[in-house]
Amino acid sequence: MNCKRSLFVFLIFCLYSCGNSVSTETLYSSVKIESIVEDSLLNIRAIELTKDKLVAVSSIADIYSFDLNSNSLSKDRFYPDSLNVRAVALVADTVFTLSIGSPAYLYKNSELVYHETDSAVFYDSMDFWNSKEGIALGDPIDGCLSILITRDGGNTWRKTPCASLPKTIKGEAAFAASDTNISIVGNKAWIASGGVASRVFFSDDKGYTWEVFDTPIVQGLSTSGMYSIDFYNQTEGFAIGGDYTQPKLNSNTKIKSTDGGRSWRTVNQIGGLGYRSCVQYVPGRRAKDLVAVGFEGIDYSANGGLDWIKLSNTGFYTIRFLNDSIAFAAGKGRLAKLIFD
Repeated sequence: MNCKRSLFVFLIFCLYSCGNSVSTETLYSSVKIESIVEDSLLNIRAIELTKDKLVAVSSIADIYSFDLNSNSLSKDRFYPDSLNVRAVALVADTVFTLSIGSPAYLYKNSELVYHETDSAVFYDSMDFWNSKEGIALGDPIDGCLSILITRDGGNTWRKTPCASLPKTIKGEAAFAASDTNISIVGNKAWIASGGVASRVFFSDDKGYTWEVFDTPIVQGLSTSGMYSIDFYNQTEGFAIGGDYTQPKLNSNTKIKSTDGGRSWRTVNQIGGLGYRSCVQYVPGRRAKDLVAVGFEGIDYSANGGLDWIKLSNTGFYTIRFLNDSIAFAAGKGRLAKLIFD
């Protein structure tokens, strides 16, 4: 009888374990926020970093450079006037910045390398595959996304013709909320659109060809959809968003893919955090650990986005990880170093 009871308990344990195979090992329980810049007028939605340097660009085009070795901060401005800048890329010591609205200005350090004057132009984000090849994303013009590509280290940028891109749906665009509409791994790139339609545009050849995939994230309004996308490797990705006008709405605001972005499913569907503007995988955690930020705080998941815990009520728009315990984040009024524990 005791043997049968032990076997029964063992079988129940196995069934439970198999049905809940995602590890719930928690890496973080708290976060310490160390201010780098604090100013009530500051507004930063674009940051990038290397192992030695952090660059952040404010909405009025002030460029902050923070040396991670000496903890020294400097400020510069490349733009001729006060434009709204929400996209930055850092390639070695070269800083690329891109303004929203019309006209659009794209700078390589202090050199203007691209200028566009169409009244409908609105660029949202930017990223690089390598030191030579990069991409910038903008809202649709003439029925397709605005996609700029460079193949010469950012000296020249060419706009991809609509004939080479999937058609957009009326009301589909992108959000310049955190400079994370684009995720790059190897030669692949994923772009998150939002609005009336919210889909994933995918290229596996560094922007030469494109296809598009539907997602189940909340969409249908100009303010709803994906705001941020991140891929841990070439198969596992996560996207987050919602509706910033209804930040408590938490149904269908988080989605994940395990097949390289071709299909997506909702996670944590009707619970946990609502609207967030940026999500990033924690490095070295096998696509299990994620951190999301938004103006309502910092949240953490240890099981691939199934469950979330609130680490801080301090709001940020965007975040980037240096390693598995240190990140940098920016938002309204602050640029900060985050130490997770």
